[in-house]
Amino acid sequence: MTKKVLPLAFFLFITLLQTLHAESTQIIQTDQLSVLFEKSRRIAAKEIIDMYPTLKTALENTLGWTIEFKPTIVLVNDSEKFQEMTGHSLIVAYAVSQRNLIVIDYSKMNTKPFSLGSIIKHELCHLLLHNKIREVMLPRWLDEGVSQWASDGIAEIIMSRKGSILDEAVLSNKLLSLRRLDERFPRDEKSLLLAYEESKSMVEFISQAFGREGILDLLKHMEDGDEVDVAILKSFSIPPDELQRRWQTHLKKRITWFTYLANNLYGILFFLAALITVAGFIRVVIKKRRYGDEDH
Repeated sequence: MTKKVLPLAFFLFITLLQTLHAESTQIIQTDQLSVLFEKSRRIAAKEIIDMYPTLKTALENTLGWTIEFKPTIVLVNDSEKFQEMTGHSLIVAYAVSQRNLIVIDYSKMNTKPFSLGSIIKHELCHLLLHNKIREVMLPRWLDEGVSQWASDGIAEIIMSRKGSILDEAVLSNKLLSLRRLDERFPRDEKSLLLAYEESKSMVEFISQAFGREGILDLLKHMEDGDEVDVAILKSFSIPPDELQRRWQTHLKKRITWFTYLANNLYGILFFLAALITVAGFIRVVIKKRRYGDEDH
C-alpha cells in the first residue's frame, strides 16, 4: 500500500513516531538503508540489513532502474496501533514515498503466506516506482500490479479466503473496472481483495502478451512524462480499453465453471459433508422426540 498524499503521509509519520516506545527504540544504519525497531526486534533488524542488498539488486534487475534513495524500514510490534494507522486489518505493510519509508507490522510476519523478504521487496518496489514516475499519476492498479509481479506475487494483505475472488468475479461478470482503480482501492474486504487480484492479473497478462520488455516500456514512457493511456498506446499499439477487453477475454477463456469447481473441490466436498452431518443430527433429534412422544 503506497501513501502518496503529503498531509496523510505526514500524519502517518507522526502517528508512527508516537506508536514506538522512545526508550526502547533503536536504529541500525548502513550506507544503503536504516532500520528503526524496538529492542526486542534487534535480530529481525539485523536480518533485514543482511538481506537488503540482495533484494535491492534483484528489484533493480527486474525493473531496469537503479535505487538511488536510502529507505528507512520501521518494524512495528503493536498490531492494533498499526491497524489504526492503516485503517484496515488486512494491511501488513505500507510505503510512504515522500519519506522513502517502509512500515511493517512485524507481528504478522509469521502469518502465511508472508515472508519478510518478499514484503520488503514489494514495498521497495512501490518506493522505486514513485521515485521514477513523478510527472504523471501512477494508477493504483498498475502500482500494485507491478509491485506484486516484481515481488514474486506477494501482496501486502492477508489473503483471508481460500480460493480466488477473481475467479468468482469473472464467472459472475462482476469484475471491477480498472478505471475505478486508478486513484484508490475499495475499502470493503471482498472488493479490496478483488482489486489486488485484478491488478496482479492485469500486469501478468501484459507480461504474457508483450513480455517483460512490454512492462518496462510502459513504465519508461510514464517516467518520461506520458500519462498511462498514452503510454499504453505507445507501448502496445492499442488503446487502454482494448487492452482491458483482451485481458477480460483471456480470463473468461481460462476461468470456466469446470475449472472453478475443480479448483474448489475440497471446499465443496467439505461443505457437502457438513450438510450431511447437520442433516444426520436433525434426524437423530427428530427420532428422539418421537420416542419420547411414544413413551407418554
